[in-house]
Amino acid sequence: MARHGGGRGWYGKVVGAALGVTMLAVGASVWTAQADSVGGGPTPRASATATPGGEAKPVDVSIAHASDAGPNGVNITIDDGPDPAWTPQVLDLLEEYGVKATFCMTGLQAEAHPDLVKDVVAAGHRLCDHTVSHDTAMDKKSEAYQAKEILDAERMIIEASGGVRPVYYRAPGGAFTPYSRKLAASHGMRPLGWNVDTKDFERPGSDAIVATVKRELSNGPTILFHDAGGDRTQTVEALRQVLPWLKEQGRTFGFPVR
Repeated sequence: MARHGGGRGWYGKVVGAALGVTMLAVGASVWTAQADSVGGGPTPRASATATPGGEAKPVDVSIAHASDAGPNGVNITIDDGPDPAWTPQVLDLLEEYGVKATFCMTGLQAEAHPDLVKDVVAAGHRLCDHTVSHDTAMDKKSEAYQAKEILDAERMIIEASGGVRPVYYRAPGGAFTPYSRKLAASHGMRPLGWNVDTKDFERPGSDAIVATVKRELSNGPTILFHDAGGDRTQTVEALRQVLPWLKEQGRTFGFPVR
């Protein structure tokens, strides 16, 4: 999700209270993901294991934006959940319009709501590691800290899903580093960016969210929405309008390239 300060208290009050975790403060600048490659150097070694789920084949370390559905493809990505209030509504809409999406889950939310993780998998959607605690300043932290956030979330998501691996890694607020990208890629998780930031987390109104998608879709195919982190009524309504509109434009729905 985009790096922002609005709405993050929800994690501290709800998830922190539920799981006894002190959440870390978030950054305030907006970041736009850029696809580039990491230079040489050895692949970072994991500081934690990611079982169950077996071994994963390494993937490209560059930040993915393109769609596997081709030039007219779009990728719907849903961040910060799962959430018992909003994820089921998002899943219902995706099913209604026959759309598959990528769900970028935090470890804490996945651990708290394993049934929802399984629902996402059962519906044919893909999983993405969005770190344990959604620390948008993690790119300023040590490599050991980055590894723990990424690999603990991977483990938590695998366990919550019943053994299904996340196949992407999206840094909170785009806080990628060369190290975190290599580490994620070595675990079979392609770093995942976005092209259209709907800014739905700011709750600008469903019409504004829809207008952002229509205005910025020419930037590329990967669209960022949220199913947690606060009241997502506007997101749900925006998706209700955006999904059929994309179909009317001749767009097909796919997954980010790996």
